[in-house]
Amino acid sequence: MGSAHHPRRGSMAYYPRKRAKSIVPRIRTWPEIEDGPRIQGFAGYKAGMTHVLTVDWRKKSTTAGQEIRTPVTVIEVPPMKVAGVRFYIRDMYGLKSAGEVWAENLDEELKRRLPMPKKSRGKAPADFDEVRVIAYTQPKLVSGVPKKVPDIMEIRVGGGTLEERKNYAMDLLGKEIKFSDFRADGKFVDVLAITKGKGFQGHIKRFGVKLLNHKNSKHRRMIGTLGPWHPDWVRYTVPQAGQTGYHQRTEYNKRVIKFVDFVDENGEKKLAMDVNPEGGFLHYGEIRNPYVLVHGSVPGPAKRLVKFRDPVRQVLDDVDGVEVVHISRESKQGV
Repeated sequence: MGSAHHPRRGSMAYYPRKRAKSIVPRIRTWPEIEDGPRIQGFAGYKAGMTHVLTVDWRKKSTTAGQEIRTPVTVIEVPPMKVAGVRFYIRDMYGLKSAGEVWAENLDEELKRRLPMPKKSRGKAPADFDEVRVIAYTQPKLVSGVPKKVPDIMEIRVGGGTLEERKNYAMDLLGKEIKFSDFRADGKFVDVLAITKGKGFQGHIKRFGVKLLNHKNSKHRRMIGTLGPWHPDWVRYTVPQAGQTGYHQRTEYNKRVIKFVDFVDENGEKKLAMDVNPEGGFLHYGEIRNPYVLVHGSVPGPAKRLVKFRDPVRQVLDDVDGVEVVHISRESKQGV
């Protein structure tokens, strides 16, 4: 007699569901690009969500050319600084460090993160297969993030020849880089972050299994079976209670709606478009640095470090830009 089948609850692609090792997400893969040379990543701090009115950029949409309401995530992206350049050589085991060059006059706050070189050291090797810059954030500029310790990340330099990548990276040494050096409006990015932690949770919340019948003995919020009699142990595929949240997740193909930088007016720096709602963003405060609007949601709570990367499996085409008509600044308090 045949048995009824239904899809299992909870994807096995996300095992093991344990806490992330670090609050800083890791980028394990970088795509090859044709344009360049340029940096292929960036980092910022999540402020919250709002909505904007944009002119629909999708040519085949029923609302093409009309104003539509679009949910966006606001991520503050102050300029990052390049502390060093690292060169890699590829062998049969993968990438291996071939040498690195460090900049002079690095920020004092960087001492809180790693031992500082007293002067510029190292030199570029003659043979290398990949170039990456060692960049760090400037949380001291962000009023919504209560820390001064910078977050460090390696950013791949792609496009062009190896010599062009080397010259481009060495030219950035010790300088600031902006989000606009990485990506433009209307382009796609991949977003990596650590999700909001929810602690130890039960079967139902962790895996979404069905509630048992109300006539079940003693409990409803549990699983109906721990598995077959043989093998005579409980397999790891059985949905059980445990750590929920605080996992690294990647959101693929998120479109950059708008990057907003400063404009100089009478020698004073001022945000070109104010995005701060009345009372500021919940659990974050006000944005006082360049920011980027990303279509849709992004993993993690407010203040969480978010990393951007060139898309590794883009399907739709980029657009030259998205026209933003209005940014909602209604209060988010009590929402």
